[in-house]
Amino acid sequence: MKGTSRHRRIVPAMISVLAVALAACSGGGELEVTQAWARTSPSMAEAGAAYMQITNGTDNDDALVGVSVEPAVAGAAEIHETVAAEPDMGDRGHTATSDTGAPMMEMHAIDRLEIPAGETVTLEPGGYHVMLLDLVSPLEAGSTIELALTFENAGEVVVEAEVRDSAP
Repeated sequence: MKGTSRHRRIVPAMISVLAVALAACSGGGELEVTQAWARTSPSMAEAGAAYMQITNGTDNDDALVGVSVEPAVAGAAEIHETVAAEPDMGDRGHTATSDTGAPMMEMHAIDRLEIPAGETVTLEPGGYHVMLLDLVSPLEAGSTIELALTFENAGEVVVEAEVRDSAP
């Protein structure tokens, strides 16, 4: 009988240790989107932008490969990057500058935005962002828009972005 009682205590303890070990190996994390917001737009604007933080709490790299928005908000949504303008070769190879002397910036669509395992990627003004094209109406402070983000591994993640004048 003593062996049976001891066995009843050891087996559950071993199962508990095994469960903890398996949870640790699996990473247990997930991909999380936080601080989603969109900038207000002037009444005549045809485009807008949305920003957020994407944290990959998994053990696997992922990538944002697509984004969509309701047709009632905009005609299309794309992942964009803001970069310094290419040098103007007619200007002896110097980077184009604005009237204030600051380097000119340009935006272009990208096919994917890498989200490395265990890291946070920030979409912010002057960097990566979601571009909203062909706005149906101006983005007004206090309203919200829904964005469907498509990730290579995590699949679709729907987020609600508050329209604001400035970052949260």
